[in-house]
Amino acid sequence: MPTPLSLTIVPGINDSLDKHWQSRWQATQTDAVRIRPSSWEEPDLTDWIAAVDAAVTSPDTILVAHSLGCIAAAAWLSDNPGRVRGALLVAPPDRFGPEFPQAAPTFRAAEPAVLGTPALVLASSNDPYCALGTARNLAAAWGAGFVEVGSLGHVNAVSKLGAWPAGRAILEDFALSLNGMVR
Repeated sequence: MPTPLSLTIVPGINDSLDKHWQSRWQATQTDAVRIRPSSWEEPDLTDWIAAVDAAVTSPDTILVAHSLGCIAAAAWLSDNPGRVRGALLVAPPDRFGPEFPQAAPTFRAAEPAVLGTPALVLASSNDPYCALGTARNLAAAWGAGFVEVGSLGHVNAVSKLGAWPAGRAILEDFALSLNGMVR
């Protein structure tokens, strides 16, 4: 079921493959677009920010970011407040955690700042890439709401969520709230 707003998909490192919930959501939303950085495997923050900028063609969109994509989306949002309706930031990684991708050193320099756009951070209680408290602190630094989604690991294809209907329901409620509506 499509949301009342379009979606701009901002995956993590190496993109989100077919079994990832982001790809499944994109498949059901005909007006969804996905960022296309040239540095999927060795992510460069400047390249990813430019890819977000190129993908956002309408102010009536919600950024739907996962993992490393959350850092890129947040960096873009802090420089572009109000250019989109909102952002759903799922499973942001701890930039200084032991599991942070060594291939993405430029992302470590992205200091969290207030986004200037309504945002919601979704985090798992057992994410190996980010402790729940760190995710909660990121949400606060970004000026975003926070939702713990349970024990879902990194909330990725390995989590075997399929189309992740519970996450989609959170997105739908968030989108409605951005339109001043309630389900």
